[in-house]
Amino acid sequence: MAENTTSRDSFSGKTAFIISCIGSAVGLSGIWLFPYRVSQYGGAAFLIPYLFFVVVLGITGVIGEMAFGRAVGTGPMGAFSKALEMRGVKNGDKIGRVIGIIPVLGALGIAIGYAVVIGWFIKYLIEAACGTLVTQPDMAAFFGSIAGPFGSVGYHVAALAITLAVMAFGVSRGIERLNKIMMPIFFILFCVLLVRVAMLPGALDGYTYLFVPHWEALANPQTWVLALGQAFFGLSLAGGGTLVYGSYLKNDIDVVSSAKNVVLFSTLAAVLSAMVVIPAVFALGVDPLSGPPLLFITLPQVFADMPFGGLFCFLFFLAVACAALTSLLNLFEPPIEALQSQLNMPRWAAVLVVFVVALGVGVFIEDGNAVGAWMDFVSIYAIPLGALCAAIMFFWVCPKGFAKAQAQLGRKKPLGAWFEPMARYVFVGLTALVIVLGIALGGIG
Repeated sequence: MAENTTSRDSFSGKTAFIISCIGSAVGLSGIWLFPYRVSQYGGAAFLIPYLFFVVVLGITGVIGEMAFGRAVGTGPMGAFSKALEMRGVKNGDKIGRVIGIIPVLGALGIAIGYAVVIGWFIKYLIEAACGTLVTQPDMAAFFGSIAGPFGSVGYHVAALAITLAVMAFGVSRGIERLNKIMMPIFFILFCVLLVRVAMLPGALDGYTYLFVPHWEALANPQTWVLALGQAFFGLSLAGGGTLVYGSYLKNDIDVVSSAKNVVLFSTLAAVLSAMVVIPAVFALGVDPLSGPPLLFITLPQVFADMPFGGLFCFLFFLAVACAALTSLLNLFEPPIEALQSQLNMPRWAAVLVVFVVALGVGVFIEDGNAVGAWMDFVSIYAIPLGALCAAIMFFWVCPKGFAKAQAQLGRKKPLGAWFEPMARYVFVGLTALVIVLGIALGGIG
């Protein structure tokens, strides 16, 4: 079923593919929002709905997007076309390509905003390396100067240039190699930070606050809603990046095992982040419910008050930058792949077009409020809609049994009879629910 991939780049093997998918999943959602949500919605009690949704979405949606991409050997536009052609839909090729634009534009849209935020991280990383970040007299004012209109153009350009320069080398020589370097660095640095934070006086109160469950939170519907959003967006389900990564995968790779590893390590990264952030702010008497500003305003102040704080501040922002850049690779790949496969552009030209578009749009949303509104819009509408389109195409439009057959390629133990019904009804239903709840509540991810 897959296209001829003799000239198509691919991952060198299962490990490289898994690390790259983990890199896409370990991003700002887990590091930025997860500690805040665990604190706000019941401590360890929040982990119950979160882990439930992570497992359900992982064994259906993540497996599905990986297997769909591999089955057709192309990105969303080509994949949707082939699904409709298999169903015998008149003009299915054209209709599929039009629908496939949704996840491609969704990935590009969120990547444009993400690049602005990564520019802020690069600025913080440089300041931390110079030792000037922890000496700022007013961290809120410092962040405000960066996150204002045209406040970080140079760092924004640097984020785009670094990411797209790597992507110009392709999948095996670019994306794969960077993930192999940055993902181990991320986990090693966060383990170092975990040990350091555990030694702070008062850190035990933070662990207590984090891991003692407040069961009453489970009676709050918002706990379940935000746990669903955290799991959905934390696994990079969008019908784009994971599907495209799957299209670079060989048939002898077990995508079920790969998906399990992505679920495991993305969850581990989120919990590890919470175990660093919450005890640190607790030990130094800072409000753990200070929300999203925690990362850019509160945490640098926390590091400033601890021994060798400048060093650990640098390590923290280096680790976060690693996670953010690997996620950005995944987000930019769908539009680059679309330009290559649909317009027959060479990869360097596709990368250049994406760079120009991303910078041309992104420079006008550098203001913190503007980029926030932009990313909210994309995450509420385009991202889950792209995931829903991909799920419907793979689990409903493709012939019955096709999804299961593709998912168990390269696997010794066959999938149970549960897989397709659970994917068709539970995953598709949850994805539709994410759209409805996101619109109704103004975002859940």
